[in-house]
Formats: sequence, structure tokens, C-alpha cells
Amino acid sequence: MPNVLSTERIGNFSAGTRADATGTSRPPETSANRWRAFALLVVAYVITIVDFTIVNVALPTIGRKLHFPESDLQWVVTAYGLTFAGFLLLGGRAADLLGRRRLLMVGLVVFTCASLGGGLATSDTFLIVMRGIQGLGAALVLPAALSIVMNMFSEGSERNKALGIWGGVGALGGTVGLLAGGILTTYVGWQYIFFFNVPIGAAALVLAPKLIPESRIDGARRRYDPFGAVSSTAALLVFVYGISEAPQVGWAAAQTITMLSVGAALLALFLVIETKVEAPLLPLRLFRLSSVSGSNAVGFLLGTSFLTFVFVGTLYMQQVLGFSALATGAAWMTASVTSLAFAGPSQKLVTKTSSKAIMAFGMVLIAAGILWAAQAPPNGSFWRDLAGPFFVAGIGTAFAFIPISIGALTGVTERDAGVASGLINTSQNLGGAIGVAVASSIAASRFHTLIHQGNPAAAALTGGFQLALWVCGLTGLLAVPAAVLLIRGTERPSAVLTPPVAEVSTALVAE
Repeated sequence: MPNVLSTERIGNFSAGTRADATGTSRPPETSANRWRAFALLVVAYVITIVDFTIVNVALPTIGRKLHFPESDLQWVVTAYGLTFAGFLLLGGRAADLLGRRRLLMVGLVVFTCASLGGGLATSDTFLIVMRGIQGLGAALVLPAALSIVMNMFSEGSERNKALGIWGGVGALGGTVGLLAGGILTTYVGWQYIFFFNVPIGAAALVLAPKLIPESRIDGARRRYDPFGAVSSTAALLVFVYGISEAPQVGWAAAQTITMLSVGAALLALFLVIETKVEAPLLPLRLFRLSSVSGSNAVGFLLGTSFLTFVFVGTLYMQQVLGFSALATGAAWMTASVTSLAFAGPSQKLVTKTSSKAIMAFGMVLIAAGILWAAQAPPNGSFWRDLAGPFFVAGIGTAFAFIPISIGALTGVTERDAGVASGLINTSQNLGGAIGVAVASSIAASRFHTLIHQGNPAAAALTGGFQLALWVCGLTGLLAVPAAVLLIRGTERPSAVLTPPVAEVSTALVAE
């Protein structure tokens, strides 16, 4: 029996289309078209990343123009992150079941329309709603796009090269958001940080059917897990909301305790459901792949360390050193451009050695950069105190993000590509939410202590940020034993990804 998934890979295409043995319509194979499709997927991915940061620098202007209450302004950021993190897992599985290109295009429609609505907003409530819908669209786009990339490129050096570019461009996206947000808000108007997405999303929608193949096995009977979808999405939404609000209301407050308890109960319910249903939203067998479980653990710690570093470092530059939004974004370009420059060597090393060793090395560099930055004084300067840490951490992100992305998809079958992509992004975003919340609490507590001891405001702020960065850097180091202990050598991806047709059909129907 021929190995259909190895000879009829989704995404191998040129001019025209044809249907393979699984019933999926896909264009024939050429490398040029495959890389053109990849470029379009990268663009779709980048606009979802840019929207995490592009709003931050415009918040004061938005608050004045739309008369936001001070306590509600944070929801312009939180609404996006909350729905994005909450629906990633569901978006990934929906892409597997309903078609990855289809879900990508649905997500682009939702994201683009919500961006247009955000730019046209005349009230605070409407803008917050649009931001939440943007996050939902991003949660559909990202896992669908990444799983299409996984299925377009064979496991090994070719896929590693694609994921190397993916990781490098993603690292650059956050900084591009800061710079673009500052430029557009200053010279055009805050509305254009949302209008910016509309022509890009529209162009992607026009090109997607022409360049990107659909990837769904139509011959298999599709079964759904509605209770798993509701419980998992609700658990993530409640967790992220409770954690995000904890620094403001207090970790011991009734609201925080209640939200975290409800989130834990919903998560426990979700895991019970996944062991009982025929077609689980998150097949727990994925965690039997040590590369998947280990990469998700390290990805979570990456979120709690590096994403928190960006948050704390930005506050230090703006509140202590007096940097403008544009200057802050330009400073972070040190890390972003460095990460992009080292993306190529990272993917080559993963191909020649192992994802475990490279991601551990990357996390050590990230932790070293963070702990170095923790020494920055109240009268610090960028070139003396931050350029070196940013450079080291930037190299670390190239050697961490890329092998984590590769490892999280190693050994995963085509039918689980979407949910595996959603899972690794959920792990990183959940880690980031927890890290930022904990760092905020640590920095605020230390600040108040130092102020009460009679220290100047700049010294008290710096002391709080330093302590938060120490915790952040030491947390990053925990990723080293996590990688070493959880990832057991090399999985056997070729045996998993290219089963005979009969085995594919049986497995898909069974699930």
C-alpha cells in the first residue's frame, strides 16, 4: 500500500489543481508556489502579532479622544489578548475538522472587519468589543496558518527552514507594532492603527484561494467535541481574565481566588471530558510525544520569561529613563533584528543536532540577558545598560522560539496539525499572561516598600523592576531542566507522518 501522505503532501503544488486519494483538492507541486503561499501565511501571522503591541503606544490618545475612564483603558489591550488566548485551542481543532484554508479565511474576514470597526469607533464600549472580535479572528488565523505551514513542508530541514523564518519574523512583529503605532498615532491619527490592517487583510483574502491549498481529509467522518470546546475555552478565558486582573484587585482578593478556582475546575472538567469522548478537542495522546509535551512546557516558560521581560523593560525605559514610545520601539529593534539574523543558524543547528539541546541553549541566553538587564540603575542609559542584554536575549529568542515551534509539531499527524499549533501558542500566551501579572505585582509591591523607606521615585521604580527581572530570569532557567527531562531524544516522525492509507482512514474514523 503506498504512503499517500508522503507522496501526496498537502501543499505540494503548481498551476492548476487535482484531487488526491483522500478527496482533498490541492494544486500540484512546485517549490516556488509553496514559498509564495508561505509568504502569504507569514503576512497573515504578522498582522496578528503586530496588533498585540501597535495599540499600546496609542492608549493615551485613544483615552482622550473617546473619553475612556482610566480604569477601562487597559481593556483595549486586554480584550484582544483575552479572546486570542481563549479561542486558540478551539481555533486549531476547528481548522483540522473544517479545513485549514477555510478557517484561515474566516479568521481574516473576522479580523479585518473588526479592524475596520475599531478605526470607526466613536465610543469606548464599541472599541473594546471590536478588539475582542479582533482577538477571536487572530485565534482562528494563527493555528490555521501554522498548521498549513507544517503540512506544506516535509518534516526535516525544509520545514525547519520555514519555521526558522516564521520565528524570526514573528519576533520582529512586536517591535514593528511599537514603531508603527507611534508613527501612525503621531502623524496620521490613532484610527489608522486599525485601518492599517484592512488593505492587508483584504489582499490576503483575495490571494489565499489562489496560493494556499486546502488541507482537510474529506473522506473521513468528522466528529465534534462541543462540551470539550465550551469547557476549554471557558477555562482559558476565566484563567487569563483572573490573572490579568490580579495585580489591580490583589492576588488574595475574592475575585481573584474565585476566578482561578473556577478556571481550575473547568480545566479539570475539560480533561475528564477528553478522556471520555470519541473525538476529543485536544487528543491527550499528543502528550505521549515527548517533543510535544516538552516543547509546550518550555514554551510556557518562554512566555513567562521573555514576554514578561519585554513588558518590564518597556516600563523601565519609559517610566525611569523617560524614553518616548518611538524610542522604546527602536530600542527593542536590537533584540528583534538580532533574533531575525540568528534564525537561519538556529534552524540549521536543530536539523543537525536536536531541538532539545538548542532550545535549552536559547533559554540560557534569554535568562542571561534578563539577569544582566536586572542590574540597570535608575540613571541608566540604553547603550551602557540595555544594548548588551537586548542583544544576548535576542540571540536567545532565535535559539528558543524556533526549536520550540519545531519540537511542538514533531511527530504530530496531519489530522492533529491545527490543534498542536493552537496548543503551543496557547502555552506561550498563557505563560506570558501569568508572567506579566506576577511581575506587575512584584514590581508594585517592591516600589511601595522602597517609597515608604524614603527612596526617590526613580530608585523605587527601578528597584521594583529589578526584582521582577530577577524572578523573570530565574524562571527562564527552569526551562533547561524541563527540556532535558521531558524531551526524550528523537521522536520517529517519519513513521508517524506517513502511515499507509488504510491506517490513516481507520485512525481518523476512530477519532
